[in-house]
Amino acid sequence: MVHRRQDEAAELSSLIGDIYDAALNPDLWVPVLEKVCAYVPGSMGNLFSQDIANVANRFFCWGHDPYFYDLYLQKYAALNPIFPRSMTYPVCTPFTSGDIIPFEEMHKTQYHKEWLEPQGYIDFVGCNLEKTATGIVALAVVRHRRDGLVDAASRQRAGLVAPHLRRAMLIGKVIDFNQAQAKTFSEAIDGLAAGVFLVGARGNLVHANKAGRLMLDQSHPLKEIQGVLFASDETVQRDLRAAFAAAAAGDVAMKTSGIAVPIKGRDDVHFIAHVLPLTAGARREAGRDYAGAAALFVRKATIDLATAIDAAAQLYGLTPAEVRVLKAVIDVGGVAAVASMLGASRSTVKTHLEHLFEKTGTSRQAELVKLIAGFASPARGQTRD
Repeated sequence: MVHRRQDEAAELSSLIGDIYDAALNPDLWVPVLEKVCAYVPGSMGNLFSQDIANVANRFFCWGHDPYFYDLYLQKYAALNPIFPRSMTYPVCTPFTSGDIIPFEEMHKTQYHKEWLEPQGYIDFVGCNLEKTATGIVALAVVRHRRDGLVDAASRQRAGLVAPHLRRAMLIGKVIDFNQAQAKTFSEAIDGLAAGVFLVGARGNLVHANKAGRLMLDQSHPLKEIQGVLFASDETVQRDLRAAFAAAAAGDVAMKTSGIAVPIKGRDDVHFIAHVLPLTAGARREAGRDYAGAAALFVRKATIDLATAIDAAAQLYGLTPAEVRVLKAVIDVGGVAAVASMLGASRSTVKTHLEHLFEKTGTSRQAELVKLIAGFASPARGQTRD
């Protein structure tokens, strides 16, 4: 039993390392999905997006039948009863077909009879990796008859992998460069519009690209003090330090640390930060060259807050009072400040916050803000078969 647990831990560690390497090299995504399917397990793995207009896009896929997958994009995406109900699940929370629609009901649908059944597919486990105002980016590991229905172990494994997939896809969207055109990691990141900071376990700055150096020169949204990277907000600083320390401990330790950390700069300019560990895989060379434990990617947030809040209100069934509190939390943060801004008592604000947490599956104001920040455009990607 101990030996098996050690083997599974080693398999997860290797898989997570490959996931983070794929953030820098999109050619690795299909082999990564093959390993995800071996780990969860399943017979087909897919990273895709779908919106409420039932427009679906395959980013990367392994184990699929191209003929049937093209049929899905052209016809069956609109007939899939799983969507848009799957949009209600929080990011990185695993769900299965049976969680959304009873199997008896599913078997009666045209989608099952004409698309699932001919391929032998009987179940899947999925995780939303990004949620937008109108759609999702998600992982789906599909089960064939020979795999059986999704069990508790498979659900747990999908949940362990999902945060790392989310981080890697978001960083891949920020990077958007062809590594083959750059001789070194430094050359590659210097051409990015996003600020990139290579840091040690305690936030000591060892390298910044051109965009990052400009941010530091302006002390916006980050600053360097005696060789250490700092954020002006204490909560953000704590989150980043925790992520840097986790990166130094290895890929598996990252879990949900440092994914889409919101940073507020001057003049209400918002930024989003992502932390990539540099202590394993193909990334280790960059970390070794600079004695860095992690790469911090910082870009301006391109969020239409009004649209994002409206979409969240519709998706989660928020009341007008809850929407007002949500807007105030994003604008000023803190129960006292929100109460003052709205002219309400603290107890009233706390009650509305509790309802917001319950409806959105969050537990802290920072998580609530991150959730709304996630209602940006879906991750871009190329179709890779």
